[in-house]
Amino acid sequence: MIAFLSGKLLEKLPGSVIVDVNGVGYEVAIPLSTYYDIGEPGTEIELRIHTNVREDAIQLFGFRTQRDKDLFLRLLSVQGVGARSAISMLSGLNADEIIDAVRTGNLARLTAIAGVGRKTAERLVVELRDKVAELSAGPSAGAASSPAASSGSDTAFDDALSALVNLGYQRSAAERALQQASQEGIEQNVQKLLRAALQKLAK
Repeated sequence: MIAFLSGKLLEKLPGSVIVDVNGVGYEVAIPLSTYYDIGEPGTEIELRIHTNVREDAIQLFGFRTQRDKDLFLRLLSVQGVGARSAISMLSGLNADEIIDAVRTGNLARLTAIAGVGRKTAERLVVELRDKVAELSAGPSAGAASSPAASSGSDTAFDDALSALVNLGYQRSAAERALQQASQEGIEQNVQKLLRAALQKLAK
């Protein structure tokens, strides 16, 4: 099983990266918390990896910190939560926000994540309330972010919209949140637009 990758970042998208490790390119699915925290293509990158083996595919899920990976594995332990759902949760809220919502039983905040219904939120609280306690004191993976590459406002808007739709948000709701963020003067790059839009969608 692959548990760690270190190499050069070849490609960076809101939901995935390609890492060149000694001439072999590994495609790795990542949450937005990791996307915010890594550099731009051409820089060196280290990821903690969870390898998900299925009958038809081997999928790699990558995290900037061990804490995010540990939280991801705890989310997977909940009935009805798969790898893609867990990645979406870590994209909708950062680790601190998920841990706080679980420990306090904040169902409204959990159900604001795309794809998380009330029953799933209730299971998260019941099954993980004690299991996330030891993670609550660690540093947040989303606390720091790398400078984003500048891009045209239209391209940034479209890329951010595509990322939100891929995370499971309705296109109309995602567009509305991004438009509100743009009107408030948020700098027109993908990372900052995504942050602002996700905050609005979580309300």
